[in-house]
Order: sequence, then structure tokens, then C-alpha cells
Amino acid sequence: MSVILDLTIFPMDQGVSVSRFVAPVIGMIRDSGHTYQLSPMGTQIETDTLPEALDIINRAQCLLDEFGCKRIYVVSKFDIREGPLGRLTGKIDSIRAHIGDVDSAAPLVS
Repeated sequence: MSVILDLTIFPMDQGVSVSRFVAPVIGMIRDSGHTYQLSPMGTQIETDTLPEALDIINRAQCLLDEFGCKRIYVVSKFDIREGPLGRLTGKIDSIRAHIGDVDSAAPLVS
């Protein structure tokens, strides 16, 4: 199975610049061992199962809670499909096959 999670999460009660709170969340995602792609408006993560994706959301919320964030904004979207991992790159490659090179947000990290 392949689960693509599109996650946006940040505190709403910590001022305008929240990168000091978002950075540890991205670090946790990086260290999770899952393939991910960071973009300016969120992060896409590919996991084997839905529980793994939900665990990432839970861990992100717990991190922000530990930093004293009292109000957290979260948007998550899921694409769940039977089949092998690798769809983060596969979806982009499919578009490239139709129209040629495209600029993707950032290189994938495994």
C-alpha cells in the first residue's frame, strides 16, 4: 500500500514567523525514515500504511504542544492506494511524460 499525506501544521498563537516551531516538525519527518518532499505551503510524506501517516500527524502535534503552542492549525489530505511505494516521484514523472520537464517544489528525500 502507498499512503501520500499532504500535511500543513503550524501554531497560530506564536506570532507571524513560526519557522522555529515548524523546523522541529520537519526534522521529525526527516528522521522518520519516510520519503518526503518539503514545499512552501506544506510537506508531502509517503508511508506504507494509514496508521503510519496518522502517527506523523500525532507526533507533529505533540511536538508543538511540548513547545507550548496552545492553538495549532492542521490541514491534511490523503491519497491511499494499493500498490508499491514511490508515487511521490511517480506522479511527477507521469506529468513529465505528458508535457516535458516541470519544476517540482524540492528534491525528494528518503
